[in-house]
Amino acid sequence: MSRPRIVIVGAGFAGYRTARTLSRLTRHQADIVLLNPTDYFLYLPLLPQVAAGILEPRRVSVSLSGTLPRVRLVLGEADGIDLDGRTVHYTDPEGGEGTLRYDRLVLAAGSVNKLLPIPGVAEHAHGFRGLPEALYLRDHVTRQVELAAAADDRAECAARCTFVVVGAGYTGTEVAAHGQMYTDAQVRRHPMRTGMRPRWMLLDVAERVLPEMDERLSRTAERVLRQRGVDVRMGTSVKEATHDGVLLTDGTTVDTRTLVWCVGVRPDPLVESLGLPMERGRLLVDPHLQVPGRPELFACGDVAAVPDLTKPGQYTPMTAQHAWRHGKVCAENVAASLGIGGQRRAYRHRDMGFVVDLGGAKAAANPLGVPMSGPAAGAVTRGYHLAAMPGNRVRVAADWLLDAVLPRQAVQLGLVRSWSVPLESASPEVARVPGRPDAGSAGSAGSAGGPGRTEPAERRQGGEPAKARPGEEPAKGQPGGESAKGQPGGEPAKSQPGGEPAKAQPGGEPARKHPGRPGADGASGERHRTSESARPRPAHAPGTSRKAAEPSAAPKPSTGARRSEAPGGTRSSGRTRSPGAPAPTRSAGPPADPGPEPPPNQPPPGPDIAPGPVKRTDGPAVEGDS
Repeated sequence: MSRPRIVIVGAGFAGYRTARTLSRLTRHQADIVLLNPTDYFLYLPLLPQVAAGILEPRRVSVSLSGTLPRVRLVLGEADGIDLDGRTVHYTDPEGGEGTLRYDRLVLAAGSVNKLLPIPGVAEHAHGFRGLPEALYLRDHVTRQVELAAAADDRAECAARCTFVVVGAGYTGTEVAAHGQMYTDAQVRRHPMRTGMRPRWMLLDVAERVLPEMDERLSRTAERVLRQRGVDVRMGTSVKEATHDGVLLTDGTTVDTRTLVWCVGVRPDPLVESLGLPMERGRLLVDPHLQVPGRPELFACGDVAAVPDLTKPGQYTPMTAQHAWRHGKVCAENVAASLGIGGQRRAYRHRDMGFVVDLGGAKAAANPLGVPMSGPAAGAVTRGYHLAAMPGNRVRVAADWLLDAVLPRQAVQLGLVRSWSVPLESASPEVARVPGRPDAGSAGSAGSAGGPGRTEPAERRQGGEPAKARPGEEPAKGQPGGESAKGQPGGEPAKSQPGGEPAKAQPGGEPARKHPGRPGADGASGERHRTSESARPRPAHAPGTSRKAAEPSAAPKPSTGARRSEAPGGTRSSGRTRSPGAPAPTRSAGPPADPGPEPPPNQPPPGPDIAPGPVKRTDGPAVEGDS
């Protein structure tokens, strides 16, 4: 008899805790599969310290395979769930597709950036939900300060040294506090010609900083921010964003090159496609974290609306503290449903307090309801983080010690570009790269958190930007950049004039079986990879998967071999194509009829250009070079 299979979607606070607890409870009595886009668990509360150069990125990244014994990791992003068939469809980082069968399914996909219908925000702002976004912000802030130091124009220097953070919650407050300290340290070592000081602005429509915390802690945090020079503006937000600045709701125009969006989060849009009862974008579950009417389906973390038994009529907030404890209760109830563990229990939790790291020795905390500030709160905050982290504690403590005795390294590595971390992304933990099929964007442009998925205007097929941003390398195929294949001045594409003749074309090597003809070996043809990011994704209706919501008229690009798992757990690999469909070729258009054979004495046709030297723009002229 085969063992039951438990599939967990997402490895955030809830998903990681669920997998770790199930690994301990099941003891080889069930197969545990963890589906996640990355191979690490990200400890989000310390992400602002990564952006400020205090911690190295790997310090907040805990290896999944190294800390989760008896758990099988599958790299990929879930994009469709068949509740009746009990299967999860996913796409791996290289575009391959696969299917996972399950007996129990735990949805812990987490959350994505919350968007508001504000013009220009989706195009010019960046979120702060993943490691790539933190690395980009660190490089971007460093670069702006260095460019400002070299600028002679006072207005340009002021714009580059102004950093606007929208959202005065936990994340926004910590980003502004750490950011001000980071840029001040840069300027102390390399003063600007104009004598300016970096300026950080913290905006929010709320009446006070940290509105979800105790009012005394809110006042403490605001006092620390103002003492450091942060421009705190409550009751104010962004009305419009452009490349050169932002227009505020009070009518003020602020020239800036940096807009950090920390307004909030919304549940991953994956759960909206299930057609199940929802509560403000979250999947409704009972106090046992089980979906009513679906005994095999559980949900926890930010995607689940869990009744708060301590506050009847309310749901637990979307915080890491609740998500971490959701995971433990969910794992125990999943094991109980399989007859492995004990009795299932309802989720009940009392807040143990909150901590906010304000940089240096400053913090605001209320452990067990006791308000604290200053160095004592700083010690409690860092002690809490060390105790809560599932790994890397010694490395984190070592980085804190080094930061206390050594100056920070203000170096931009340029590993993450602006176009690779768009604000509209269903996977903020994964940076887009050229040639990688994108999982889509979360929320259509200008929508207030709808499930539609569109691509930013600066992206091209294959994930490359349409045009280079100032200070970056020109995009391929653009003026001043590396020429694209088949474009003037570039390497000619196959089957194009001047290029290598395609197979089954006049003058080329004849194909054994021409695609589209009777008897052609369609399976042997080379698959043509096309990025899904080349087309926008429309909003899908409830009850349909992300894949099903795509336009049926557009052909689905081939992104790699499709993998599926049979109920017995065996994996089959192969390439599928509709019966009678022609195999794709490398030519720019559909395969053309080769026509009659040329006379035996006629040489094969060459490039459709006149012989002689051709002037090149990327090097010395070469005879006959096209």
